[in-house]
Amino acid sequence: MEEIEQVREGWRDKAKKVAKNVVAPRAAEIDEKGEFAWDLVEEYSKHGFLSLLIPKEYGGMDADITSFCIVAEELAKVCASSALLVIVQAVGTMPVVLGGANDLKERVLPRLANEKGLICFCLTEPESGSDAASVRAKAVLKGDHYIINGRKCFITNGGVADFYTVFATTQPDKRLEGITGFLVEKGTPGLSIGKTEEKMGIRGSNTTEVILEDVRVPISQRIGDEGAAWWQMMRTLNRSRPAIGAQAVGLAQGALDYLIGIRREKGWTRKKEDGTGAPFMLADMATQIEAARALVYKTANMMDEKAKGTPVQMFSAMSKYFASDVAMKVTTDAVQILQWQGLTKNHPVERMMRDAKVIQIFEGTNQIQRMVVAHTLLKSKST
Repeated sequence: MEEIEQVREGWRDKAKKVAKNVVAPRAAEIDEKGEFAWDLVEEYSKHGFLSLLIPKEYGGMDADITSFCIVAEELAKVCASSALLVIVQAVGTMPVVLGGANDLKERVLPRLANEKGLICFCLTEPESGSDAASVRAKAVLKGDHYIINGRKCFITNGGVADFYTVFATTQPDKRLEGITGFLVEKGTPGLSIGKTEEKMGIRGSNTTEVILEDVRVPISQRIGDEGAAWWQMMRTLNRSRPAIGAQAVGLAQGALDYLIGIRREKGWTRKKEDGTGAPFMLADMATQIEAARALVYKTANMMDEKAKGTPVQMFSAMSKYFASDVAMKVTTDAVQILQWQGLTKNHPVERMMRDAKVIQIFEGTNQIQRMVVAHTLLKSKST
C-alpha cells in the first residue's frame, strides 16, 4: 500500500510541476485564443499523461484511476482546458483497452503511447444529446468491411485526433444491444470534420462535428463483438467521470487558492470583509471542495479496488455531478467576492466560472447523472 501511495504522489509532483511551469503561464492565452495547445501535447506525452491508462505492454503508464484523477486535478487548478486533454485521451482509448482484439491493441495503443497520437470519443449526436441509447449513426456489414454513415457533434478533439472511437448501431431494433464500436483512422475516405464550436468555456479544447459518409472500416477495426459497445461505453464513462469530478475539484481549488493569495498579498479591510461576508464564503468554499474531493477519490478508490457488488456507476455519476456543481458554486462566489473586478479578465476567476459551467454539461449533463443515481437507488434491494 505504501508503494502505491508513493507512485500516486509521484504523479502528483509531476503534474504540479507541469501545471506551474508549463500550463499556468499559457492558461489565459489558451482561453483568449480558443486554440488547441499543441505544445501541451508534446509536454504531456513526455511525462506520460496521455498514456496513463494504457497497459505497460503497449508502452503505456498503466496508472490506476486514482492517479488519473490526481493528474486531472492538479492540471485543472491552473487550466481546466488543459486538464481535459488528459481526460479525453483516456476516454477515447479505454474502449480499445477494454474491448479491442489483441491485434487492434497492438496496432493502435503503441502509436498512442509512443508517437504522441491523439484519439477522441465519438458518441454524442445532434438528435440524441446525452441519451447514449439513441445512437442513429449506422454501420452496415458488407463483405469484410462495415459502411458507416452518421453525424457526431460536440466531439472533444474531433478536429485534431489521429483516431476516432466511433459508436454506431449495427442492429437498430436491439437498441442498447445493437450498438457497436469502431476505430476509424484519420484520413479514412468519407471521414470529415464539420463546424468547430465556439464555446463559452473550456475554450482551449477543440470541439467539432465529426461526419461519416460511407466510411469503410475493416472488420478488424471493430472494437469487440457486435452489440458490445454499450458495455464498453459504460465501463469507459465509469472511469472517466471521477476524473471529470477531479477536474472540477481542481478548478474550484484553483479559484479558492487565487482568492487566498490576493487576501494575503493585498488584504481586504475588516470593514470590507464584513460587508461582503468574504471570510464565511471562503470557509464554505473550502468545505464544499473537501466534500467533493472526498467523493471523487472514494469513487476512484472503489474502482481501483474492484470490490464486488459496489455500485460503481452510481458513485461515478455522483462524483461528476456533485463536484461540477461545487465548482460552479465556488467559482461564482469567487467572482462575487471580487465584485466588479471579478467580471474582468484581469482575474482568472472569470475564466474559471465559464469553464465550470461547461463541466456541468459535458460527459453527460448533471441531470442525466442524477437520473443514474436515482435509477440505481430505486432498483437496489432494500437492506
